[in-house]
Amino acid sequence: MARRPTRTPNPTRSPYSTQPEPRSGLSFSPTTIAILGGVFVLGIGVGIAFSSSTNFTPENVVSREAIDRAAPNPELCAQYGASSIAVDMRMFVTLNPFNAYVAQPTMRPGCVLRSNNWSLLEQRGLLTDQDVRECKNRMNTFGFVGELDSKPEIECVYQNDAAKNLFLDRGIDGAPPESQRF
Repeated sequence: MARRPTRTPNPTRSPYSTQPEPRSGLSFSPTTIAILGGVFVLGIGVGIAFSSSTNFTPENVVSREAIDRAAPNPELCAQYGASSIAVDMRMFVTLNPFNAYVAQPTMRPGCVLRSNNWSLLEQRGLLTDQDVRECKNRMNTFGFVGELDSKPEIECVYQNDAAKNLFLDRGIDGAPPESQRF
């Protein structure tokens, strides 16, 4: 007589079971969902309150937008260059005895023009051909403080790549983004 093959029962669920299948995942009551939602909204509100406590007074410059707004001729500066903080500082060095003394720096809003936009300063009669020639020979560009309509202080400035900005991720090849090349 041939033996009938026996089936091994499924340990998780029998086809003849009368018990309901167990649910997977978590089950929340409407009260629990409402409490969790309230905590979430309260957390967002507290986060906004902490982040909006920053003030934008002249003593506290905390964003690029604040620097952009304070730049001389802000629209022209944003279109043809970059807003900046101009730091005027004087340093004294004595040789006998050797010491270095630094005066309190003065910070003012400024603007650095891209080298292909010098013509804006030439058209306004703020640069001479000699100024442009000397600055071009050193492969520099121009920066200024003060409004262009009222006696700005214009300087030939050199972009110093030796002082790396350690806040920026310079990528694999080490080249700065195109927008930072003046």
